[in-house]
Parts: sequence; structure tokens; C-alpha cells
Amino acid sequence: MPTWALVAIATIGALVALGVVDVLQTKQTICQVYPLLGRLRYFFETIGPEIRQYIVTSDLEERPFYRSQRAWVYQTAKGVNSAVGFGTQHDVWRPGQFHFLPSPFPTLHEEAPEDARPHVIGPDRPRPFAARSRINIAPMSFGALSEAAVRALAWGAAEAGVYINTGEGGLSPYHLSGGGDVIFQIGPAKYGVRHHNGDLDWDRLREIGRMQQIRAIEIKVSQGAKPGKGGILPAAKVTAEIAGIRGIPAGEDSLSPNRFAEFRTLPELIDFVERVKAEVPVPVGVKIVLGDPAFIDGLARARAEEGRGPDYISVDGAEGGTGAAPISLSDHMGVPLHDALVVVDDAYRRWGVRDQITIIGAGRIITGAEAAYALALGADMVNIGRGFLFSIGCI
Repeated sequence: MPTWALVAIATIGALVALGVVDVLQTKQTICQVYPLLGRLRYFFETIGPEIRQYIVTSDLEERPFYRSQRAWVYQTAKGVNSAVGFGTQHDVWRPGQFHFLPSPFPTLHEEAPEDARPHVIGPDRPRPFAARSRINIAPMSFGALSEAAVRALAWGAAEAGVYINTGEGGLSPYHLSGGGDVIFQIGPAKYGVRHHNGDLDWDRLREIGRMQQIRAIEIKVSQGAKPGKGGILPAAKVTAEIAGIRGIPAGEDSLSPNRFAEFRTLPELIDFVERVKAEVPVPVGVKIVLGDPAFIDGLARARAEEGRGPDYISVDGAEGGTGAAPISLSDHMGVPLHDALVVVDDAYRRWGVRDQITIIGAGRIITGAEAAYALALGADMVNIGRGFLFSIGCI
């Protein structure tokens, strides 16, 4: 029998076998009703995002980041010329577009300082943090990110003079591997600074807060990806190493509560912040997604009337972030970054203590123009998460 006939018989036999499997299985109705042909539906559904991303949609249509933004990140990360010609693709008359007003006499390059004056977070703390950059790496946990990814970000941060935030997953050696500035974040699960029963391990917190590379402690009240909801790391990802860093059992789902058990009111939050400040020499901040403006007004009032409260506020916009979240929370919960920055900035100005707080903004910021826009609206600094993930190969 010729080879082509054998190949044809084998192919037909395989297709018949797949058809029988489709008819007998009960998980996919389409394949059961339309054997073999139904598989095409799932195939095209699988490659649909790639087809839309690279072929169908325009350079400015996609969310959360459109193709032109991603291309700019990829080009700059590789050191490739990212300049564009033939004018902007943006509709400059569309509502919501922002425009910077150029000076007729811009500063010459040789007149501009190579390094801007550093912004100091917590100037009255025993160890203030003179941040070398206004643009830094947003919180992203080891475990959610791989060892290689965290190392790459840490080394790049040290080389660029920016800080890296650990995220709520605890302090790993990979965050410290670059030798640069690190902000340690505490989430409701207190990963990395917890006892087995979930209580805060104050001794470990003091130990971390006194490390030279740790420049600030951040208390995560909520995050843009999922305000009002805690995180989850599936059991399959909780390796012995991750379990050791977080202080949890290996091989079990790692569930983070949706809020701290230590406080449930604004005065209790301020008391908790002050307790942490008493234990560590570095600045202490809070990360929030804005909801009720009265919350921010209360923080500003406490700073003005009592001199108490966080040294900085990291404002996450409702635009989401690197964390996975239910679509209802991701799409509809929280105030978007630009509106939130104005509310926070106005509150501290209203109470006359704007110079006593640092405001950090995060939420779908990638380009320098987007960072400058956030600074113009009231932020002192910005954090970028997904843009840096693009730079190390995330698609």
C-alpha cells in the first residue's frame, strides 16, 4: 500500500476518533452537537485576542493599552528609535485629550540639570527617603511574578535609579538583588511579617524596616485591580520558597483578606500607621483606591490638627492593575486615577498641609506624557506596573 494511502487512512481514523470523543463528552455542547467542526469555534476563540491585537484593530483602539503604547515600550526597552513620523494618530479635538502648553523659549539641554532635585518622602522621619526618580516601579509580588521577572525589574530599577515596590507578597531576595531602593508593602494577609495565626509579626517588621535597602513601608488598604477584594495565589503556585517568604503553608491556596483586621475606622487606621511609624525609622505610607472623599478629608484633617497620619499616599486608579480580579470590580469599582488625584491633592491643600504629604499616582500610565499629566493633576510621583511588564516581554 502506498505511503499516501497509509497517511490518508491514519488521518481519517484520527478524525473519526476525535469525532467519537466529541459526541461522547459532556463538557462542550457545541462539540457534541457539531463534532469536529465545533473544535474550530474554540480554536478561533483561543487565537481571537492575537488576531484582534495584530491584524484587526487599529493602533489606538485596544484597552487597557493600545498597540502604539505597547510598541513604544518594546522599542524603548530594546534601545530602538521610538520616534514617529507623519504626525500624531490621535484625534486632538476629541473630548478628554490633554495638551501641554510649550514655552517659546524652552530650556537648552546644556542648561538643564542632569539630575533633578530629589523628592523627599517623610522629611521628618529618622530615615527620610530622598527618591531619585519621580517615576518608579509599582507593587508586584514575587509569586505573581517569577524569580526572573523580579530580578530583571530589581536590576533595572537599580540601574535607572528608581525604586521597586515588593507588592503584598513579602520581601524576596530577588527584590534586593539589584542593590537599589525597595519599598516594602504590607497587605491584609501580612505576608512576610506574619505569625502562623495571621497576626502581625512586629519583630520581623522592625527587622525589615531597619534594612538599608528598605526605604519605606507601605500599608495596602486597597488596590486598583480589585478594590474591596483580597488576593488569591492558587495552591499550584505556592511553592516551598514562596511559602517560606510569605509565612504560609506550601501547596495550599493563599488567600488574602479584603481588609486588615487591625482597623475598621479612620481613627484606627491612623493609630495603626502611627504604631508602624514608631517601630521603623523609614517613612510609612498607605495605598488606597479612592471611594468616599470624606476618607481623604479625614486623613488631611488628622495631619493638620494632630500631626498624625501617613507620610505618603499611593493612589491607585480604578483602571485596574497587574492583579486578576472579578470583572464587576475591575470595570466598575473605585474612582479613576485622574479624578482621584485631584480629590486627594485638593483635600490636603484645603487643610493647608499639602507640603507635608507625598502623593503617588498609579493607573494605566506608560509614556512620559501620561506621567506628566498625573503630576500636573496633583501627584508628586507616579508608579508604573504593566508598562515595565511589557518591557520584560509580557504580551
